[in-house]
Amino acid sequence: MRVLSGVQPSGNLHIGNYFGAIRQFVQLQEEHECFYFLADLHALTTVQDPTRFRDLVTDLATGFLAFGLDPRRSTVYRQSDIPEVTELSWYLSTVTSMGLLQRCHSFKDKVAQGVVPSHGLFAYPVLMAADILIVKSDLVPVGKDQKQHLEVTRDIAASFHATFGDEVFVLPKPIILDDVAVVPGVDGRKMSKSYDNTIEIFGPEKPIRKKIMGIVTDSTPVEEPKPTEENALYHLLKIFAPDDGERAWVEDVKSDKAAFAEATRRIHVETNPYNARTLVQWHDRQAVVCNPPRLPESREAIDHFYDLPYTRKPHPSYKEPIPAFQAIH
Repeated sequence: MRVLSGVQPSGNLHIGNYFGAIRQFVQLQEEHECFYFLADLHALTTVQDPTRFRDLVTDLATGFLAFGLDPRRSTVYRQSDIPEVTELSWYLSTVTSMGLLQRCHSFKDKVAQGVVPSHGLFAYPVLMAADILIVKSDLVPVGKDQKQHLEVTRDIAASFHATFGDEVFVLPKPIILDDVAVVPGVDGRKMSKSYDNTIEIFGPEKPIRKKIMGIVTDSTPVEEPKPTEENALYHLLKIFAPDDGERAWVEDVKSDKAAFAEATRRIHVETNPYNARTLVQWHDRQAVVCNPPRLPESREAIDHFYDLPYTRKPHPSYKEPIPAFQAIH
């Protein structure tokens, strides 16, 4: 089966990226044909400082390798290196209704957070559909809160097929690990760079410890059972618990056997060696240049559209990179 997923270089890598996505990436490459990309075009909706942007792309590429993604077993590439993706995105946009995009909750959430409601942000699901469909992906690892985007992708592909009478796309299905589908942040909401509630993986120890000790709890005394329904601390502990023995300790948190303070200390103990080990791998890979191969399926997919030429030559007057594109890169 063919698998595709991507991560935006819109901020520093955090444990939500790992437990919610990248850990699955590493596992899936053992059994499937995998395509993983750096979603730099998507990140332009929120990161518009060129220097910061380039640094984040480099950090994400080296982070992928540090976590265990193997370019010999998976195709790892940068989204903007495949210009056919944006071309396909335009074709798909011609068969995508405004109503479909207006129903996407992620756009409403971002605007509510104060993000400028640009066309790029509004049309994000169409570009995401192009990312998925152009490699004919069978499976897409997503969190529970991202299922809607995959459903939109399927709707767009079906609309294209109905309009042009040619079923050129594979309708992808989601892969969700229920126990870590949504990783809570330090404030109890979904861990997200947008909410500024993340626990970074490659950050210094003191700031990480400060964030962990600041995880929102309540004033339940040590000797009383602890609430767990909307308790971010409890759910983070469940994610970090590696085996049944550790999970038994986690269960103590909701009884009268462990205090919240001890729980926060335990999370810090669990993250420290993990951070240190991965950070060393990350530094070892800083010299790696992400230079991915072209996707052979991209031109094959585009060739089905309107009998467009299979290959294109640049206009004779084209000698320099487009200024806007050059500025971004």
